[in-house]
Amino acid sequence: MPTSPAAPARKRRPRGVLSPDRIIEMAMGIIERDGADALTFRRLGTELGVDHTAVLRHFRGKDELMLALADRLMAEALTGIEVTDDWRATLKDLAQRVRLACRAHPQVAVVVSGRTTRRESEFVGAEIVIGALLRAGLRGREAASCYRALVEIALAYSSLEATLMSLPEEALAGDRDAWSREYLALSPTRYPSIAAVATHLAEVDEEDQFEVALDLFMDAIEIRAQRD
Repeated sequence: MPTSPAAPARKRRPRGVLSPDRIIEMAMGIIERDGADALTFRRLGTELGVDHTAVLRHFRGKDELMLALADRLMAEALTGIEVTDDWRATLKDLAQRVRLACRAHPQVAVVVSGRTTRRESEFVGAEIVIGALLRAGLRGREAASCYRALVEIALAYSSLEATLMSLPEEALAGDRDAWSREYLALSPTRYPSIAAVATHLAEVDEEDQFEVALDLFMDAIEIRAQRD
């Protein structure tokens, strides 16, 4: 009696093919393509070609995964940074690197940029910023306060910019045109303060306001350090 052909053996993925880094990269890709709501462990499992329970062996829940994504953004920002004795240049360099990382992953940045990750990249970033503030002459609570403020300014601006990047171009064009159209057309009687600078609003819209905000903050650090 002829025997039936044996069923083909199921191919097993080699051990070690699934790693936290691979999961994080796939999660970032899903969020950038389809938004944060599309990120589920089942979707990750499907995209990675594994059962979703395999993903859960690396990340116990979605919040832990989101913290890892936030840490990845910070790790990208820190790549290649050179800390110097010039505290001002160091702080501006790191802030701009954070901004660029958020611009590279705008959908991810909107979701995770405000998180406190408690992971290595965050600690390295904090050491750089606080070290620069100490070199500037701040101490104790003053240095801690300015550290928190600078981080929040950089992340808030970067998150706002990331949100704007997701808007349709026509919406962005309308916002840009408002400075040279609606603001200029306002009644100087009703809005005298706006009228006093209205012609300049369109001009400064072309400037890098992030640079302006950083310079103002650095100036404030110098004043505080001298006061102490």
